Amino acid sequence: MNASRTRFEDPVELARSIGALARPLLLVLDCDGVLAPLTDHADNSTLTPGVGADLALLASSDDLSVAVLSGRSLAGLSQFGFDDSLEVWGSYGAERRGHGHVELTHDEAARLRSLDALLSEAATRAGDGAWIERKPTSVVVHVREADPRRGRKALDWAMQRQRELQGHTFHEGSNVLELMTRSADKGTALDALRSEVGAAACVYVGDDVPDEEAFARLGEHDLAVKVGDGDTIASRRLSDPHAVRSMLRELVTASFPH
Repeated sequence: MNASRTRFEDPVELARSIGALARPLLLVLDCDGVLAPLTDHADNSTLTPGVGADLALLASSDDLSVAVLSGRSLAGLSQFGFDDSLEVWGSYGAERRGHGHVELTHDEAARLRSLDALLSEAATRAGDGAWIERKPTSVVVHVREADPRRGRKALDWAMQRQRELQGHTFHEGSNVLELMTRSADKGTALDALRSEVGAAACVYVGDDVPDEEAFARLGEHDLAVKVGDGDTIASRRLSDPHAVRSMLRELVTASFPH
């Protein structure tokens, strides 16, 4: 991990670097912490003003494809109203807008119930402010709003207990733990998107631990952009979602000059 790199890019300069990449180009962005400022509760999240319109404009370009790839479920992403021209993938790629509902096998459904019970107990241990998010293939405990000490202990307990189970995978994030009955990760989803589009170059913008799996799939002719502080293998950084919006606005300006 690149722990020493803390300098944030100028959004306009980064947009120019993106504009110089080979076409067709694939631009993929996480949602929370990238297109929308982080909030204590996901239901309260909203896109940075202007971002939705900018993404739709960029997606109308002949040689540019735009996708949102999020750990949120598709149901959770629906609150943002992303334009139909965008590819929208939820649950780390396990769900895709316009491709029907996820159907679990009998074993997957039984396993998901066990994972749900475990994380429900973790939420109880974390106390007030902790809550459970349920997705078609996974369950998540959030402790951002809980007492920090109790929340950390609850996550540590859940991590230890989940090791006693089999057949699932997990994602750790900032004050969250997600247990998945069907494996999915952003790196695999990004590979699928890129293959489908036939992109000559790819830009991925993310802010959290699961995004590192997507960063790892990018090559020397691509760009990996980390939003915010924290260790990363990404070579470029932006400070926050407002800087992301500035980058997108510059891309729009360059693509659609007056």
